[in-house]
Amino acid sequence: MPPQPITLADYEALARERLDPGAWAYLYGGAADELTLRANTEGWQRLELWPRVLRALAGGHTQVQLAGRTLAHPILLAPVAHQQLAHPDGEAASALAAAAQGAGYVLSTQSSVPMETVSQAVLGDPGRGPLWFQLYWQHDRGFNLALAERARAAGYEALVLTADAPVSGARDRERRTGFSLPPGVASVHLRDLPPLRRAEAGTYCGGLPAHALRWEDIAWLQERTPLPVWIKGVLHPQDALQAQQLGVAGLIISNHGGRTLDTAPATARALPRIAEALEGKLPLIVDGGIRRGTDVLKAVALGASAVLLGRPVMHGLAVEGALGVARVIRILRDELEIAMALSGCRTLSDATPALLDGASQLS
Repeated sequence: MPPQPITLADYEALARERLDPGAWAYLYGGAADELTLRANTEGWQRLELWPRVLRALAGGHTQVQLAGRTLAHPILLAPVAHQQLAHPDGEAASALAAAAQGAGYVLSTQSSVPMETVSQAVLGDPGRGPLWFQLYWQHDRGFNLALAERARAAGYEALVLTADAPVSGARDRERRTGFSLPPGVASVHLRDLPPLRRAEAGTYCGGLPAHALRWEDIAWLQERTPLPVWIKGVLHPQDALQAQQLGVAGLIISNHGGRTLDTAPATARALPRIAEALEGKLPLIVDGGIRRGTDVLKAVALGASAVLLGRPVMHGLAVEGALGVARVIRILRDELEIAMALSGCRTLSDATPALLDGASQLS
């Protein structure tokens, strides 16, 4: 019997052994030369923690305030499509694991399990984190609104609009394997999407950019749904400021896990620039390359309220189903607590930019 995985990297290695090459390429790979994919992880690794010692740590905890709630810790599960590629239980398993560990959960539009199945499995858990629905904007506004209303009726508490993927990235790794969804795995929420008429398509990226999400679409949706709206996929401070003017609930600093535009900046570089521009006027969540508890602590120090975890969740799911996902979350939370204690942080409010800049602590 192989030893129990003790790090997120252990789960990654085991998942690679268990998944077929096509599924691995889809769930793990990035765009083009995968420079941004690697830069995401390296960006957190390059940041140094400057620990303070001999501080009072009694009564410490990992709690954070987010979306009007007190969460046990700042870890949420990112929207990842087609999770039945990793395990037959798919999104239902990862959502159950998130609820069991007090983590927030964001369900993808391209889920392979219906949103109602997922929400019914977790809404009754009093210790669960937030339950949100990620919306990929489609070419039919009426369809988008109907999907948003369906999510509200199913108990989802916010919408997460993905802004950074008007088209798919050039994912060479997938194409080399000839990846396609296997029988029985599909985007169940898009089955009734009206087809894009040929006359509307054009030739520029198959006509998809002409129907991509725009600022006016966000305002249009906000007027028609009672759900708070977050925007995911923001890297530029000017976009963050424009989103703030629209009155969105918050921003997710993301480069789509390096799966869309290669050579886009790592999220560890974008986060402090956006935090500085917004001056605390919007809550920020960050994803991309989070693999250690020290990464979570660094993200909070740079201005994030929470982090989203994507690929490691799929690794845990592929290895042990819901139990694997729960263990991945627990490992990261345990590492976060260790990093906090060793850095002199009793709570996450003690994690400020000074934690990453020893020179500033001379003042």
